[in-house]
Amino acid sequence: MPEIDPTAVHADERPALRADCANCFGLCCVALTLTASADFAINKEAGEPCGNLRDDFRCGIHTRLRSEGFSGCTVYDCFGAGQKVSQETYGGRDWRREPGTAQQMFQVFPVMRRLHELLWYLTEALALPAAKPLHGEIRQALDATERLTDRPAGPLAELDVSAHRDGVAALLLRTSELVRATVPRRKKRNHRGADLIGARLRGADLYGADLRGAYLIAADLTGADLRLADLIGADFRDAELAGADLTGSLFLTQAQLNAARGDAATELPPSLTRPSHWTS
Repeated sequence: MPEIDPTAVHADERPALRADCANCFGLCCVALTLTASADFAINKEAGEPCGNLRDDFRCGIHTRLRSEGFSGCTVYDCFGAGQKVSQETYGGRDWRREPGTAQQMFQVFPVMRRLHELLWYLTEALALPAAKPLHGEIRQALDATERLTDRPAGPLAELDVSAHRDGVAALLLRTSELVRATVPRRKKRNHRGADLIGARLRGADLYGADLRGAYLIAADLTGADLRLADLIGADFRDAELAGADLTGSLFLTQAQLNAARGDAATELPPSLTRPSHWTS
């Protein structure tokens, strides 16, 4: 039986990697491109403030985002990159009062977001007891990533994250394989990158499955067993997770849950919260 510690990473252990909009200059509402679709009601170029962004950098329709056609905003997660750039990289100097910082700040933000996402995964990997043989390498990768986030704005804006990301991705894959090594081979299914759009997986035994990068859009995973499943990069948009068991799943993010549908019976890792739009 593989070792599962459902309390390994608690919700309060990664506060710096959680969005704190009160200490951000609305960067996701300005720096990113929006395309009119089912996720966004408008077209918006990168660097152009969303019309719903208020003078205090808060969203004017925050409580009505889904009904107003901005469900994509409820799914997006900066992993705390917004407040890091706003309060640390730029020392609290915002792009409205100092417009000369705007262009560079909007370049730095997506770079920081990618680094913070890596920090989220590495922090989780470091908390997995079964990955102890790799903890030294994981700690080194975590420290190296944190050093990159502390660079000044200029070097950050020019940073090519890809090479660093590839190294971290390889380490996370080794972590996943080590943690899932004790899952019986007959159960350790490989669905990496699989097209499972609309798949009928109600009650499916996906214990320890490799679902990295799988397309699970609108899939029915009602009551599915996803414990110890590697879910990094899996697309859960409109997937039905009612009654599914996600405790002990690997590399699941809040953004993935926000994109899915679930209910009060969906079992979640303690590091994540039940989305407000899920049914009771």
